[in-house]
Amino acid sequence: MRIIRLKEVIYSTGLARSTIYKYIGEGTFPRSVSLGDRCVGWVDTEVQEWILARIEKRDVTEGDVTRR
Repeated sequence: MRIIRLKEVIYSTGLARSTIYKYIGEGTFPRSVSLGDRCVGWVDTEVQEWILARIEKRDVTEGDVTRR
């Protein structure tokens, strides 16, 4: 298991810091893990699964559009 910091989450997802925290607040993005008093990280596999779910959602949506 690997813990990644915010900079890598931003790079991996293409999202801005504020958007990541907005999605966390909405419950639609993996929650961070406290690593210390002022340090958080994310479980890499959870972030990758979130990205894959977005891709799958896109593919299903595009499949619906193609069939019409």
